[in-house]
Amino acid sequence: MRALLSGYYGKGNGGDEALLATLLQMLPSHVTPVVLSGNPEETSDRYGVESHNRMDFLPVLQALRSCDAFIWGGGSLIQDVTSTISPFYYGGLMGLAQKMGLKTVAWAQGIGPLVRPQTRYLARQNFSGCTKVSVRDRVSAALLSDWQIPYILAPDPVWALQAKPFPGLADLPTPRIAVTLRNHPQLTAPRLANLTQALVNLQEATQAFILLIPFQKSEDLAIAEAIQPQLKDVSQILCIEEPQILKGVFRSVEMAIGMRLHSLIMAASEGCRCFALSYDPKINRLMEDLSIPGWDLANITDDANVITQTWLEYYTSSKPLSSEQIKFLVDGAFIHQKLLTEALSVTK
Repeated sequence: MRALLSGYYGKGNGGDEALLATLLQMLPSHVTPVVLSGNPEETSDRYGVESHNRMDFLPVLQALRSCDAFIWGGGSLIQDVTSTISPFYYGGLMGLAQKMGLKTVAWAQGIGPLVRPQTRYLARQNFSGCTKVSVRDRVSAALLSDWQIPYILAPDPVWALQAKPFPGLADLPTPRIAVTLRNHPQLTAPRLANLTQALVNLQEATQAFILLIPFQKSEDLAIAEAIQPQLKDVSQILCIEEPQILKGVFRSVEMAIGMRLHSLIMAASEGCRCFALSYDPKINRLMEDLSIPGWDLANITDDANVITQTWLEYYTSSKPLSSEQIKFLVDGAFIHQKLLTEALSVTK
């Protein structure tokens, strides 16, 4: 069986690459993956798979014709807040696959926000036509329940991604604090300046070595480069391309401060304490589910000393998730694998 995998792949986003790596890890052995990517050569080299340009219509159509199944491969693909085009792109591919008679799977989806009636209608049609659907949060599950569409709810698959050690991490000073910020309208210049000053204060108070980790170079690297000179000799920017190693870097980190959803998931799954800076409802859902402390960026205090004190109290007095909690979430994430096995069974 051949399955066409569609997601925000090959765009340099560590979270989406982690979803792809986990999906490939979970695919049944009789399934040959074909991946649509923004950088098909890189995707083929990294994962050893057949890959095609996600925006080149003719190869995409030919790939669909050559496959038996089509999979939305995780993440917030179906939402119309950060992109009005995204739900139509992914929805159009799903609709085409369904018309062509392929088995179709919506895998590990975080649905919404959907604020436009037309995208909401398209999403409902897409999900209702799927062979199997799994979602990663309660809000997505509630939406499907309202639509009377069967689904499975399980933790984000990246909880179950097999991590690899980061080479050279042992050579960096300890203790360590990881920071993952991204470009976003809510991260204004004054807010970034306050966060940077708070981070400088936190480093002085803890004597921790700061790891600045861009999850997507195009969105995150410039911010890391703006912060790093303020932490000269006590910080390092780590640009890590392989998702398993990106997850593994959090294994020896005391605390993670993150805007990126999957930076928080990776950190928590590796036993690291987390503090969230939310710009999106999906971050708030994770904060609620795991009782992760944090702030909405839109409402964050403009007093750097208050930020520092909050971080310092959390650094000195909090505990990471217990090994039992982590095991529960990892085991739960494998429910997404069970769904793939059922949906992609050889019998039709």
